[in-house]
Amino acid sequence: MAVTNPIGVFDSGVGGLSVLRDIRNELPGEDLLYVADSAHAPYGEQSPEFIQARALAITEFLLEQQAKAIVVACNTATSAAAAILRARFSVPIIAMEPAVKPAALSTQTGVVGVLATRGTLSSDNFAKLTSRFGEHAEILVQPCPGLVEQIEAGDLSGEKTKVLLTQYLQPLLQRHADTIVLGCTHYPFLVPLIQEIAGSKVIIIDPAPAVARELHRRLAGSSLLSPKVDGGRQHFWTSAAVDKTGPIIAQLWGAKIKVQSLPVAFY
Repeated sequence: MAVTNPIGVFDSGVGGLSVLRDIRNELPGEDLLYVADSAHAPYGEQSPEFIQARALAITEFLLEQQAKAIVVACNTATSAAAAILRARFSVPIIAMEPAVKPAALSTQTGVVGVLATRGTLSSDNFAKLTSRFGEHAEILVQPCPGLVEQIEAGDLSGEKTKVLLTQYLQPLLQRHADTIVLGCTHYPFLVPLIQEIAGSKVIIIDPAPAVARELHRRLAGSSLLSPKVDGGRQHFWTSAAVDKTGPIIAQLWGAKIKVQSLPVAFY
């Protein structure tokens, strides 16, 4: 595997762009490939078997593009498919984990709120996390149906998004949660709105920076880091209609970009 090969990143939709953003900051010389599986978002409402099939197909596509590592930039896909990907493929597979540990160890009130999809909250991975760190804090879980769809539509601050987010945050705040864990990679795009609703004293924890650092560590450990110090390029694909999803990807990435259709063979 050549050190100049790109890094493959995928998510159920556009949410993993929040992870891609931190990877770009951490590894400015690396070429990045991103697949938004927006035709099948949100994964949180899909069966584990369906998510596993999508994760396998997209990983195979990224490996065809010569990816030297794969980042599963989706908490639900991590729970359903990361172990299968690691068993099937030899490249480094880096996956997400809700940041329950740092939240539980840093809360001042002893109460932590977790915003996530139903798929993530019902997973064995999440159950293990809460049992490991529940002794350090009371961990309140809040499924957030509808939020992913708002972000997929590019609505980060509209009235419907605000109403939904308020509805999900209020039960946590009423029980004195002072730390909010973002358990879905879509949610970092709502941080300004979360802060507006919850107040500036509430700490919001996004695991994406830690994932980017872990990717850096894994690439270094496998002697796969690019020798370039900057100038890495990005390439984007979507399984949804490009004319619909492309502008949303550009909006969230913050730059004019080209988005391609994922080949039909990988649908």
